[in-house]
Amino acid sequence: MKIGDKVRFLSEIGGGRVAGFQGKNIVLVEDEDGFQVPMPMSEVVVIGQENYDTSHVIEVKQQQKKQVEQEPADRPITFKAPVEERKGGEQLSAYLAFVPMDVKELSQTRFETYFVNDSNYYLRFTYMTAEGNAWRLRDTAEVEPNTQVFIEEFGREDLNAMERIAVQLLPYKREKPFILKPAVDVQLRIDPVKFYKLHTFQQSAFFEQPALVYTIIENDKAIRPLVIDGQQLKANLFQKNEPEPKPRTTIRRESATPDGPLVIDLHADELLETTQGMSASDILNYQLDVFRRTLKEYAKKRGQRIVFIHGKGEGVLRKALVNELQYRYKQYSYQDASFREYGYGATQVTIK
Repeated sequence: MKIGDKVRFLSEIGGGRVAGFQGKNIVLVEDEDGFQVPMPMSEVVVIGQENYDTSHVIEVKQQQKKQVEQEPADRPITFKAPVEERKGGEQLSAYLAFVPMDVKELSQTRFETYFVNDSNYYLRFTYMTAEGNAWRLRDTAEVEPNTQVFIEEFGREDLNAMERIAVQLLPYKREKPFILKPAVDVQLRIDPVKFYKLHTFQQSAFFEQPALVYTIIENDKAIRPLVIDGQQLKANLFQKNEPEPKPRTTIRRESATPDGPLVIDLHADELLETTQGMSASDILNYQLDVFRRTLKEYAKKRGQRIVFIHGKGEGVLRKALVNELQYRYKQYSYQDASFREYGYGATQVTIK
């Protein structure tokens, strides 16, 4: 500020030109009538140095107006609903599901794979398939509580690469304390034959359409792995002082009518008094031995029908029986036994 500058007052109406100064803090302002008015320098501003730029204010108002005028449907969604927990969901339950895309055209349809988290925990999962002694990662993701996620789409041409599947789970909760759960590591053996049978796909609580659902863990209990532990098998072989398994004195044989089929129940608890000290492979070999002895006993009775009940399970025993029939007993015909009488887990063999 210097003599001759045009100024205006901040606290009062009026202004003029700077005529001089009194001390360091007083400026003499001469108005249009020629009077000199003393004013504190803090109450005077030079005209032309004021900041009247209001462009930023206008820009902010335009943005606000634009947000008001924007349609609600066009606004970005920023709200996220809180995770809902359910009663009974504190125990881990998770499933792997295969859903036909068109169940009415089962011979041509493709399939979708889903991971189902039926618990109040977040689950970080990895989904893998075996390639010889190695594994290939097919998907990994975090799944919110009580939610299912799509993994992949595949066709029957991909089934041979999916016979052995591994799923690993890491459970936890976010932003709240929780009971620590152990990590889960499960291997499944998928039977490709199931994807050709309509009755394989059943109604479930997770999908509107029929699905083939495999349990990974249920109520905090992981399924038993189908892979035999070599070290455990070795320990069982050399284990001492264990009672040897005793076969039952008679094998359970039933026939509803004189002309009806002979029924042989191959469940381990029907064939053996105890399975203590036996590994999974020992039990399977004993079941196959009963199967072979039965066919040998009735080999001369042409037309005899024999129903072997092997149970639904994961299809290990059934697959072994079918392998025997295809390569060792080619002369005999076989088919799935009546579902109404025996459920899904039975195979009927006809002696020829």
